[in-house]
Amino acid sequence: MSVEARGEIGLWLVVGFAVVALFLRAAYHRWRFGSTGLVGLRPGAPPLEVANGVALFAGLLALGGAAALQASGDLSPVDPLRGEGAAVAGLLLAGAGIAGTVWAQLAMGSSWRVGVDPAERTDLVTTGPFCWVRNPIFTSMLAFAVGLALLAPNVLSIAAAAVTLLAIEVQVRRVEEPYLGRTHGHGYAAWAERTGRFLPGLGRLLAR
Repeated sequence: MSVEARGEIGLWLVVGFAVVALFLRAAYHRWRFGSTGLVGLRPGAPPLEVANGVALFAGLLALGGAAALQASGDLSPVDPLRGEGAAVAGLLLAGAGIAGTVWAQLAMGSSWRVGVDPAERTDLVTTGPFCWVRNPIFTSMLAFAVGLALLAPNVLSIAAAAVTLLAIEVQVRRVEEPYLGRTHGHGYAAWAERTGRFLPGLGRLLAR
């Protein structure tokens, strides 16, 4: 597979991810539950949450831009990741990231949100992929970003994957976990004690 073809496939994957996991999901959520579920950039949202939302959106745009620039020949892959093995691994990982995101979104039902609104109290979802990890959507998003960085492995895509990782870490640790702890109390604490943050068994929160 040529480096240009890898970039073109990566670009279509980014477009597909954005359409399926964000736009179509928000439209479905509005039709099914009466709201888009997009609350992270609401008026009055804390600066940290706004910054994380912007960083995640910018990371997705940068992944698409990196793939497009590689497809046009304006960016070259870094040498260690030029091989076909990296391309295949990236394609599989990105595909798994899209599928995992959709599965976790469906499992959340009416509780799905992009961002946190402290005035809301949604149900705590602990079934489906949430019985293994507490943040399967973010795990899947990271898998997608890393997959793109392998499929179109240039300096921009690698930087975009790093930004995505940082923004997700801050969002989960500084925004979502404190909110869920305050909102769901013992139920969240018990779930977090037995369930990993992004991977099964890793990042469990010990009872205090």
